[in-house]
Amino acid sequence: MAVRAAVLPAIGAPLEITGIELPDPGPGQVRVRLAAAGVCHSDLSLSNGTMRVPVPAVLGHEGAGTVVAVGEGVTHVSPGDGVVLNWAPSCGSCHACTLGEVWLCANALNGAADVYARTTGGTDLHPGLNVAAFAEETVVSASCVLPLPEGIPLVDAALLGCAVLTGYGAVHHAARVQPGETVAVFGAGGVGLATLQSARIAGASRIIAVDVSPAKEELARAAGATDYVLASDTTSRDIRALTGKQGVDVAVECAGRAVSIRAAWDSTRRGGRTTVVGIGGKDQEVTFNALEIFHWGRTLSGCVYGNTDPARDLPVLAEHVRAGRLDLSALVTERITLEGIPAAFDAMLAGKGGRALVVF
Repeated sequence: MAVRAAVLPAIGAPLEITGIELPDPGPGQVRVRLAAAGVCHSDLSLSNGTMRVPVPAVLGHEGAGTVVAVGEGVTHVSPGDGVVLNWAPSCGSCHACTLGEVWLCANALNGAADVYARTTGGTDLHPGLNVAAFAEETVVSASCVLPLPEGIPLVDAALLGCAVLTGYGAVHHAARVQPGETVAVFGAGGVGLATLQSARIAGASRIIAVDVSPAKEELARAAGATDYVLASDTTSRDIRALTGKQGVDVAVECAGRAVSIRAAWDSTRRGGRTTVVGIGGKDQEVTFNALEIFHWGRTLSGCVYGNTDPARDLPVLAEHVRAGRLDLSALVTERITLEGIPAAFDAMLAGKGGRALVVF
């Protein structure tokens, strides 16, 4: 049975909306009909080669849908169940997993090298970041599907698979924001907006959003920002002026750019924490001198997938949604079709953000 998908034929090539042939699910596999898929900056990074994946591939790693069929041995979901896709399933046995750091699983992306489908012309296709959500249907490992929590609309649930888990985890697991602390969030795209909401949930006393676009201020304030700073050469000074000249307790960088990582570090108080969520290219080099590292006593840390365990954290996020503390619809700036994904990529390159949501 052929379904439509957005295929990346080669690194740097434009996406092609075309038919693909999916097999029936084999042992340990699940076939899912997509309800929606978020367009994440990571998909753009895959298409332009910042992050490498085998091609041709179907991208899309943030999605939710309904189980169509299951293969032998699959017992945790059944046909008709709503599910959220998990693009980075942990193996449970590598060194990181035995330490409880499942977000660093050494084998999480092994499935991206598999051939999971073919074009109608017979060309082998790889599943991007394991789940190939830019398609009407997909076939994934059973470890890549999590049951949809009760009370969460299926379309909105797509955002739980990456942006919300990442933003929530950055605040609650990586930076460990405490009630009353001050927070600066650099980048007001989908992950940044989720981070702002999560800082509000954590009880931050002041939440400063930073972005290059003045058009994002309204989105940022709706997500929980108490202040908005337009990124410039004086960003760190502007943030210090808002915090009694001390700097924030926590800065979370969501853009993956050297200049904003450095600005986030400079905006953090002495002894504070700077957490980098954004995925930058190898050309984005950040420098520090030895004296400032000693003097400021700050902690600089990376953050992969929000340092989350999706199976553990998804029910927690669902409870925040049901209680009205987390607004998934506020993260969506545009609802599009498959054909709209290339334009959404262009918007991200232009610094326009929020989250485009492909609705099937």
